[in-house]
Amino acid sequence: MKAPPYHISVKKGDVAEKAIVVGDPARAALIKDLLSDPRLVSESRGFLIYTGKYRGSPVSIAVHGVGAPSAAIVFEELGMLGVKTIVRLGSCGSLRRDITIGSIIVATSAAHSSQGVISQYFQGDCPPNAPDLELTVKIMDYMRKTGLKFYTGPVVSSDAFYAEDHSFAEKWSKRGVLAVEMECSTLFSLGWMRGWKTACILVVSNNLVGENKVYLRTEEMKDTYINVSKAILEVLTSNAA
Repeated sequence: MKAPPYHISVKKGDVAEKAIVVGDPARAALIKDLLSDPRLVSESRGFLIYTGKYRGSPVSIAVHGVGAPSAAIVFEELGMLGVKTIVRLGSCGSLRRDITIGSIIVATSAAHSSQGVISQYFQGDCPPNAPDLELTVKIMDYMRKTGLKFYTGPVVSSDAFYAEDHSFAEKWSKRGVLAVEMECSTLFSLGWMRGWKTACILVVSNNLVGENKVYLRTEEMKDTYINVSKAILEVLTSNAA
């Protein structure tokens, strides 16, 4: 893809080769405060991008919005700008009673609809839909070292937030899926297609099968997001990443 980015109004050099991507601008604001000298390099169409340094290494934080169509645009345009490693830090809805609100999930793969965004790229074929193994394991190892507990397993990426009724939750839970979110499958599939390293760490904001129907926002899980962000940043800026 040789066309210049259309939706992200930045040029090469404004973004780092390694990026953390989020759906919520409030989450991007939390993470950018962990960087030294963070600069807002784009706010076009609400796709905020901050670039700064962590332990002396450049990192960008980018907002991709909600859902696969929006996220695919941002991922593709980050790739056009030279980004080579993309880690999504997102929220999700748990599909297991024992995975409670505030838990951390490392996505090892992502199911998706055969008629969603990714199907337009692969035209009926099943895409590779898992993160980069080495990058994911490094993040897991660092979280273990710092005492962060987490679950690992498959998630499902849904294109319709309000279509996630009880039957949806029950169906995917019985299939062994841990949680539902909206962008992982797009990131993973595009990662293999475009040659990016990808990973996805999720924080449970609600539980679709439990009795507690509370939905927590970024601000209410601030400490968890900051701790996970630090782990991701440590890995992204290490010599081994």
